[in-house]
Amino acid sequence: MAGNQAGDEAREWYSSGILVRLRGMVQSLRPAERRVALAVLADPQGVADRPIGQLARECGTSETTVLRFCRSIGLRGYPELRIALAREATLEASRAGGEPPADGDISADDSLEQMVAKIGFSGARAVAETAEHLDVEALEKAVAAVVAAHRVDLYGASASGIVAADLHQKLHRIGLLAFTWPDFHGALTSAALLREGDVAIGISHSGTTVDVVEALRVAADHGATTIAITNFDPSPITALADIVLKTAARETVFRPGAMGSRLAQLTVVDSLFVGVASRRAYTDTLTALEDTFRAANIRHAAATPKRRR
Repeated sequence: MAGNQAGDEAREWYSSGILVRLRGMVQSLRPAERRVALAVLADPQGVADRPIGQLARECGTSETTVLRFCRSIGLRGYPELRIALAREATLEASRAGGEPPADGDISADDSLEQMVAKIGFSGARAVAETAEHLDVEALEKAVAAVVAAHRVDLYGASASGIVAADLHQKLHRIGLLAFTWPDFHGALTSAALLREGDVAIGISHSGTTVDVVEALRVAADHGATTIAITNFDPSPITALADIVLKTAARETVFRPGAMGSRLAQLTVVDSLFVGVASRRAYTDTLTALEDTFRAANIRHAAATPKRRR
Protein backbone atom coordinates (compact mmCIF):
# COMPACT_ATOMS: atom_id res chain seq x y z
CA MET A 1 0.00 0.00 0.00
CA ALA A 2 2.76 2.42 0.99
CA GLY A 3 4.69 1.50 -2.16
CA ASN A 4 1.67 2.24 -4.36
CA GLN A 5 1.16 5.58 -2.60
CA ALA A 6 4.81 6.54 -3.13
CA GLY A 7 4.54 5.60 -6.79
CA ASP A 8 1.38 7.69 -7.19
CA GLU A 9 3.09 10.66 -5.51
CA ALA A 10 6.09 10.34 -7.83
CA ARG A 11 3.84 10.22 -10.91
CA GLU A 12 1.90 13.23 -9.60
CA TRP A 13 5.18 15.17 -9.35
CA TYR A 14 6.14 14.17 -12.89
CA SER A 15 2.76 15.04 -14.36
CA SER A 16 2.46 18.35 -12.49
CA GLY A 17 5.55 19.67 -14.28
CA ILE A 18 5.32 17.57 -17.40
CA LEU A 19 6.34 20.29 -19.89
CA VAL A 20 9.35 21.39 -17.83
CA ARG A 21 10.44 17.77 -17.49
CA LEU A 22 9.87 17.08 -21.17
CA ARG A 23 11.90 20.08 -22.34
CA GLY A 24 14.80 18.79 -20.23
CA MET A 25 14.62 15.29 -21.70
CA VAL A 26 13.85 15.92 -25.38
CA GLN A 27 17.47 15.71 -26.57
CA SER A 28 17.94 12.26 -25.02
CA LEU A 29 14.85 10.64 -26.59
CA ARG A 30 14.94 8.33 -29.61
CA PRO A 31 14.12 10.06 -32.93
CA ALA A 32 10.53 8.77 -33.17
CA GLU A 33 9.83 9.62 -29.52
CA ARG A 34 11.43 13.03 -30.03
CA ARG A 35 8.89 13.78 -32.78
CA VAL A 36 6.11 13.04 -30.31
CA ALA A 37 7.80 15.22 -27.68
CA LEU A 38 8.10 18.16 -30.07
CA ALA A 39 4.44 17.83 -31.02
CA VAL A 40 3.48 17.90 -27.34
CA LEU A 41 5.65 20.94 -26.65
CA ALA A 42 4.31 22.77 -29.71
CA ASP A 43 0.64 22.30 -28.78
CA PRO A 44 0.06 20.85 -25.29
CA GLN A 45 -3.65 21.67 -25.19
CA GLY A 46 -4.17 20.25 -28.69
CA VAL A 47 -2.48 16.96 -27.77
CA ALA A 48 -4.59 16.78 -24.61
CA ASP A 49 -7.66 16.80 -26.87
CA ARG A 50 -6.39 14.25 -29.44
CA PRO A 51 -6.80 10.46 -29.40
CA ILE A 52 -3.58 8.48 -29.47
CA GLY A 53 -4.05 7.31 -33.06
CA GLN A 54 -4.34 10.85 -34.40
CA LEU A 55 -1.19 11.96 -32.58
CA ALA A 56 0.70 8.92 -33.87
CA ARG A 57 -0.32 9.66 -37.46
CA GLU A 58 0.62 13.35 -37.18
CA CYS A 59 4.06 12.38 -35.87
CA GLY A 60 4.60 9.73 -38.54
CA THR A 61 4.92 6.95 -35.99
CA SER A 62 2.92 4.20 -34.26
CA GLU A 63 0.67 4.09 -31.20
CA THR A 64 3.25 1.77 -29.60
CA THR A 65 5.90 4.48 -29.94
CA VAL A 66 3.58 7.05 -28.33
CA LEU A 67 3.03 4.67 -25.40
CA ARG A 68 6.78 4.10 -25.14
CA PHE A 69 7.28 7.87 -25.12
CA CYS A 70 4.83 8.19 -22.21
CA ARG A 71 6.76 5.61 -20.19
CA SER A 72 10.07 7.29 -21.07
CA ILE A 73 8.91 10.49 -19.39
CA GLY A 74 7.66 8.70 -16.26
CA LEU A 75 3.95 8.24 -17.04
CA ARG A 76 1.96 5.01 -17.15
CA GLY A 77 0.22 5.66 -20.46
CA TYR A 78 -1.46 8.05 -22.86
CA PRO A 79 -4.52 8.87 -20.70
CA GLU A 80 -2.19 10.06 -17.95
CA LEU A 81 -0.33 12.23 -20.47
CA ARG A 82 -3.58 13.86 -21.62
CA ILE A 83 -4.63 14.58 -18.03
CA ALA A 84 -1.21 16.06 -17.23
CA LEU A 85 -1.29 18.31 -20.30
CA ALA A 86 -4.82 19.49 -19.51
CA ARG A 87 -3.67 20.34 -15.98
CA GLU A 88 -0.70 22.29 -17.34
CA ALA A 89 -2.96 24.26 -19.69
CA THR A 90 -5.25 25.15 -16.78
CA LEU A 91 -2.31 26.30 -14.65
CA GLU A 92 -0.93 28.41 -17.50
CA ALA A 93 -4.31 30.06 -17.97
CA SER A 94 -4.62 30.84 -14.25
CA ARG A 95 -1.13 32.36 -14.18
CA ALA A 96 -2.13 34.58 -17.07
CA GLY A 97 -5.20 35.84 -15.19
CA GLY A 98 -7.63 33.50 -16.92
CA GLU A 99 -6.60 34.58 -20.41
CA PRO A 100 -4.96 32.17 -22.85
CA PRO A 101 -1.22 32.43 -22.11
CA ALA A 102 1.10 33.98 -24.66
CA ASP A 103 3.57 31.50 -26.09
CA GLY A 104 6.48 33.94 -26.06
CA ASP A 105 7.31 33.36 -29.71
CA ILE A 106 8.08 36.59 -31.57
CA SER A 107 6.92 36.91 -35.15
CA ALA A 108 7.87 39.37 -37.87
CA ASP A 109 4.37 40.90 -37.64
CA ASP A 110 4.61 41.73 -33.92
CA SER A 111 4.71 45.37 -32.88
CA LEU A 112 7.51 46.53 -30.59
CA GLU A 113 4.96 46.66 -27.76
CA GLN A 114 4.01 43.03 -28.39
CA MET A 115 7.69 42.01 -28.49
CA VAL A 116 8.35 43.66 -25.13
CA ALA A 117 5.29 41.95 -23.63
CA LYS A 118 6.38 38.54 -24.94
CA ILE A 119 9.96 38.98 -23.72
CA GLY A 120 8.64 39.92 -20.29
CA PHE A 121 6.28 36.94 -20.26
CA SER A 122 8.99 34.48 -21.34
CA GLY A 123 11.50 35.80 -18.81
CA ALA A 124 9.04 35.72 -15.92
CA ARG A 125 7.96 32.20 -16.86
CA ALA A 126 11.57 30.95 -17.02
CA VAL A 127 12.27 32.32 -13.54
CA ALA A 128 9.01 31.00 -12.07
CA GLU A 129 9.30 27.51 -13.56
CA THR A 130 12.97 27.18 -12.63
CA ALA A 131 12.23 28.17 -9.02
CA GLU A 132 9.18 25.89 -8.90
CA HIS A 133 11.01 22.80 -10.15
CA LEU A 134 14.51 23.33 -8.73
CA ASP A 135 15.60 20.23 -6.81
CA VAL A 136 16.03 21.60 -3.29
CA GLU A 137 17.80 18.46 -2.08
CA ALA A 138 20.39 18.82 -4.85
CA LEU A 139 20.69 22.54 -4.05
CA GLU A 140 21.39 21.71 -0.39
CA LYS A 141 24.20 19.38 -1.44
CA ALA A 142 25.65 22.04 -3.75
CA VAL A 143 25.51 24.67 -1.00
CA ALA A 144 27.25 22.34 1.48
CA ALA A 145 29.97 21.51 -1.06
CA VAL A 146 30.69 25.17 -1.87
CA VAL A 147 30.68 26.21 1.80
CA ALA A 148 33.25 23.51 2.61
CA ALA A 149 35.37 24.04 -0.54
CA HIS A 150 39.00 25.12 -0.47
CA ARG A 151 38.42 26.80 -3.84
CA VAL A 152 35.72 26.95 -6.50
CA ASP A 153 36.31 26.89 -10.26
CA LEU A 154 33.55 28.13 -12.59
CA TYR A 155 33.27 27.18 -16.27
CA GLY A 156 30.88 28.67 -18.84
CA ALA A 157 30.95 29.82 -22.46
CA SER A 158 29.19 32.75 -24.14
CA ALA A 159 26.04 33.73 -22.18
CA SER A 160 26.73 30.96 -19.66
CA GLY A 161 30.17 32.49 -19.19
CA ILE A 162 28.47 35.74 -18.14
CA VAL A 163 26.49 33.78 -15.55
CA ALA A 164 29.70 32.10 -14.33
CA ALA A 165 31.29 35.54 -13.94
CA ASP A 166 28.26 36.71 -11.96
CA LEU A 167 28.57 33.79 -9.51
CA HIS A 168 32.33 34.35 -9.26
CA GLN A 169 31.77 37.98 -8.29
CA LYS A 170 29.17 37.01 -5.67
CA LEU A 171 31.33 34.31 -4.07
CA HIS A 172 34.41 36.51 -4.13
CA ARG A 173 32.51 39.29 -2.35
CA ILE A 174 31.89 37.08 0.70
CA GLY A 175 35.50 35.96 0.90
CA LEU A 176 35.45 32.62 -0.93
CA LEU A 177 38.35 31.67 -3.16
CA ALA A 178 36.68 31.43 -6.58
CA PHE A 179 37.90 31.63 -10.17
CA THR A 180 36.15 31.91 -13.52
CA TRP A 181 37.89 30.91 -16.75
CA PRO A 182 36.64 32.41 -20.03
CA ASP A 183 39.83 31.10 -21.69
CA PHE A 184 39.47 27.34 -21.81
CA HIS A 185 43.15 26.54 -21.95
CA GLY A 186 43.24 28.37 -18.61
CA ALA A 187 40.17 26.44 -17.49
CA LEU A 188 41.77 23.09 -18.29
CA THR A 189 45.04 23.90 -16.54
CA SER A 190 43.16 25.16 -13.50
CA ALA A 191 40.93 22.08 -13.45
CA ALA A 192 44.03 19.88 -13.48
CA LEU A 193 45.16 21.54 -10.23
CA LEU A 194 41.92 20.87 -8.35
CA ARG A 195 41.88 18.22 -5.67
CA GLU A 196 39.47 16.55 -3.27
CA GLY A 197 37.79 19.27 -1.24
CA ASP A 198 37.61 21.65 -4.20
CA VAL A 199 34.47 22.33 -6.25
CA ALA A 200 34.07 22.77 -10.01
CA ILE A 201 30.84 24.23 -11.43
CA GLY A 202 30.06 23.86 -15.13
CA ILE A 203 27.26 25.97 -16.64
CA SER A 204 25.82 24.95 -20.01
CA HIS A 205 22.22 25.39 -21.16
CA SER A 206 22.43 22.50 -23.63
CA GLY A 207 24.71 20.37 -21.47
CA THR A 208 26.83 19.68 -24.55
CA THR A 209 29.24 22.67 -24.68
CA VAL A 210 32.52 20.87 -25.37
CA ASP A 211 34.86 23.27 -23.54
CA VAL A 212 32.72 23.31 -20.40
CA VAL A 213 32.19 19.54 -20.42
CA GLU A 214 35.91 18.87 -20.89
CA ALA A 215 36.92 21.24 -18.07
CA LEU A 216 34.44 19.54 -15.73
CA ARG A 217 35.78 16.15 -16.80
CA VAL A 218 39.36 17.13 -15.90
CA ALA A 219 38.18 18.53 -12.56
CA ALA A 220 36.34 15.28 -11.79
CA ASP A 221 39.37 13.20 -12.75
CA HIS A 222 41.42 15.10 -10.16
CA GLY A 223 38.97 14.54 -7.33
CA ALA A 224 36.94 17.77 -7.24
CA THR A 225 33.23 17.74 -6.46
CA THR A 226 31.47 18.60 -9.71
CA ILE A 227 28.25 20.58 -10.10
CA ALA A 228 26.35 21.04 -13.39
CA ILE A 229 23.84 23.81 -14.07
CA THR A 230 21.93 22.86 -17.23
CA ASN A 231 18.52 22.67 -18.86
CA PHE A 232 18.93 19.10 -20.12
CA ASP A 233 19.26 15.89 -18.13
CA PRO A 234 20.53 13.45 -19.24
CA SER A 235 23.28 15.21 -21.19
CA PRO A 236 27.09 14.94 -21.42
CA ILE A 237 27.61 17.44 -18.59
CA THR A 238 25.24 15.66 -16.19
CA ALA A 239 27.11 12.40 -16.76
CA LEU A 240 30.16 14.05 -15.15
CA ALA A 241 28.38 15.84 -12.33
CA ASP A 242 28.08 14.76 -8.72
CA ILE A 243 25.25 17.28 -8.34
CA VAL A 244 22.85 18.51 -11.04
CA LEU A 245 20.89 21.79 -10.77
CA LYS A 246 18.33 22.08 -13.57
CA THR A 247 16.93 25.20 -15.19
CA ALA A 248 13.58 25.45 -16.99
CA ALA A 249 14.14 27.84 -19.90
CA ARG A 250 12.03 27.78 -23.07
CA GLU A 251 13.69 28.68 -26.37
CA THR A 252 11.88 30.74 -29.00
CA VAL A 253 12.79 31.95 -32.49
CA PHE A 254 14.44 35.23 -31.44
CA ARG A 255 15.38 34.10 -27.93
CA PRO A 256 17.56 31.02 -28.32
CA GLY A 257 19.47 29.46 -25.41
CA ALA A 258 22.00 32.30 -25.26
CA MET A 259 19.17 34.67 -24.24
CA GLY A 260 16.40 32.48 -22.87
CA SER A 261 18.62 30.49 -20.53
CA ARG A 262 20.26 33.43 -18.82
CA LEU A 263 17.47 34.38 -16.40
CA ALA A 264 16.85 30.73 -15.53
CA GLN A 265 20.56 30.19 -14.84
CA LEU A 266 20.75 33.36 -12.75
CA THR A 267 17.80 32.09 -10.68
CA VAL A 268 19.80 28.94 -9.84
CA VAL A 269 23.01 30.93 -9.26
CA ASP A 270 21.27 33.37 -6.91
CA SER A 271 19.66 30.49 -5.00
CA LEU A 272 23.06 28.82 -4.65
CA PHE A 273 24.76 32.02 -3.54
CA VAL A 274 22.12 32.95 -0.96
CA GLY A 275 22.30 29.42 0.41
CA VAL A 276 26.08 29.62 0.70
CA ALA A 277 26.00 33.11 2.25
CA SER A 278 23.43 32.02 4.84
CA ARG A 279 25.43 28.90 5.84
CA ARG A 280 28.67 30.78 6.40
CA ALA A 281 29.36 32.67 9.63
CA TYR A 282 26.73 35.40 9.56
CA THR A 283 28.92 38.20 10.88
CA ASP A 284 31.76 37.26 8.52
CA THR A 285 29.41 37.35 5.53
CA LEU A 286 27.94 40.72 6.49
CA THR A 287 31.39 42.17 7.18
CA ALA A 288 32.66 41.00 3.78
CA LEU A 289 29.65 42.46 1.97
CA GLU A 290 29.94 45.77 3.83
CA ASP A 291 33.70 46.03 3.24
CA THR A 292 33.39 45.34 -0.49
CA PHE A 293 30.46 47.74 -0.83
CA ARG A 294 32.37 50.46 0.99
CA ALA A 295 35.45 49.96 -1.19
CA ALA A 296 33.42 50.26 -4.40
CA ASN A 297 31.33 53.14 -3.07
CA ILE A 298 34.43 55.27 -2.46
CA ARG A 299 35.14 55.10 -6.21
CA HIS A 300 31.55 56.11 -6.97
CA ALA A 301 31.76 59.09 -4.65
CA ALA A 302 35.07 60.20 -6.16
CA ALA A 303 33.63 60.05 -9.67
CA THR A 304 30.50 62.06 -8.85
CA PRO A 305 30.88 65.62 -10.18
CA LYS A 306 30.34 68.42 -7.68
CA ARG A 307 27.48 70.82 -8.32
CA ARG A 308 28.32 74.39 -9.20
CA ARG A 309 27.09 76.98 -6.75
